[in-house]
Formats: sequence, C-alpha cells, structure tokens
Amino acid sequence: MVIVLAPAKNLDETPVASMRGATSPVFTQKTAELVEKLAGLGPGRIAKLMDISPKLAAINHERYVNWASARLKPAVLLFAGEAYRALDAGTMDAADLRFAQQHLRLLSGLYGMLRPMDLIAPYRLEMASKLAMGRSVKDLYAFWGNRLAAALDHAVASSGSRVVVNLASQEYFRSVDRSVLNACVVTPEFKENTPRGPRMLAVFAKHQRGAMARWIIRRRVVEVDDLKRYDMDGYRYDPEGSTGDKWLFVR
Repeated sequence: MVIVLAPAKNLDETPVASMRGATSPVFTQKTAELVEKLAGLGPGRIAKLMDISPKLAAINHERYVNWASARLKPAVLLFAGEAYRALDAGTMDAADLRFAQQHLRLLSGLYGMLRPMDLIAPYRLEMASKLAMGRSVKDLYAFWGNRLAAALDHAVASSGSRVVVNLASQEYFRSVDRSVLNACVVTPEFKENTPRGPRMLAVFAKHQRGAMARWIIRRRVVEVDDLKRYDMDGYRYDPEGSTGDKWLFVR
C-alpha cells in the first residue's frame, strides 16, 4: 500500500541537524529542465505564471537563478502546510521514516514524485501552472506525462499490496495517469456533520490527510480495509456515505 500526498506552499527552511537516511529525487534531469526554464523567465513573468506578488516572485526567481547553491532538506521536513503539520514527520523515529520511505510518495510540480527523505531545495511551482515547455508541452501535466504514474506503479509493486491511498488534492492526483497505474485507488474524504448533512471544510480536510498518513505510518498499516478503523480527532468511517473508491470519514 502506498500513500500519496500533495506538496505544500508553506516551507520550513530551518536546517536539520542530521541528514542520515537522505536520498536523491528520481527525476533530477526533468527538474533541471524546469529550473532552467524558470530561471530565464524573470520575476515579472513568474509573478504572472504563479499568480503571486512581486515580492514572492522575486524570491522565487532568485531561488531558480541560484539553484546550484541551494540548501537542501528532506522533502517531508521542508513542506510545512496543514497536512504536513499533522503528519509531523519531525517527531517520527528512524523506523517510522523507513516505513514512510517505502509507503509514502509526495507529488510535486517541480520534482514530479518524491520519497519523504529525498533532498530538495525550497521552491514554488504548482502542478496546475501553465508552464509551457516547447510547442507541444503546454503545462506541467503534459510535461510529466505518464512518468508519475509509472513511478507510483513501481512503488506500489514494491509495497506488498497493490493499493494507493490518495490523500492528495485533485489538482495533484490529476497528474497521475490512471491508465498506467496497475493498482486500486482509495480516496478518503473528510467531512463535518452539519444540520444540512456532511460538509467538507478545506482546512480540516487538509489536516486529516496528513493525520491519516501519520496514522498509517505509525501503525504500519498495509491492508486497505484497516483504514476503516481510523478514528483520529473524532472522525469515523461512514459506510453509507462511501461510494466505490471514495471512502467517507465524518465527525
């Protein structure tokens, strides 16, 4: 079983004391192509591409121009959004991280697909960015093609159970070509009970994606049916609200 998470815009660039167990990303050459393209755009075009402020655009342009000297950090410790706060990888022990290295994959617009301990540089590039890479490659979905699905399929084959637990956003999991993926995909959904019925609140749902990933890692869960026992923060599996590969958890 392999868990999939999206990356985060928020980053924690605090240096780590130890790089023990660190690995290198798989798609280094493809990342280099993107970095070269981005470094040549200039802050103004980056601001337009990413829909960010001139200040943020200048920061990210400088990152790409000075890419070779960037300070690297394991991906699971660099990302610091809501899901990663719940994942809280910094409190995991060595055995947890070894399990995560085998069973957790992080999708990325710039790096494609990452293992938790892959060393990466601070960056910003959403998967939905309309970054053209030649006449026939109009965006990052086309740029990555079926590479991410193939990489995920390889991870699933090595995990012992042909199941993908999709805890990524729609924007990111869309980058995985399902026709290439020889696995069952289960997508947990997290909703709140309201007078009008279950409702998804984004900040809570993001937190639970990371919390479920942590729950799986710490308990060494490898059978998909065991996900139905998930009960963190008051959530419970709702069989009546679940349909097909979408499993509903409500509190």
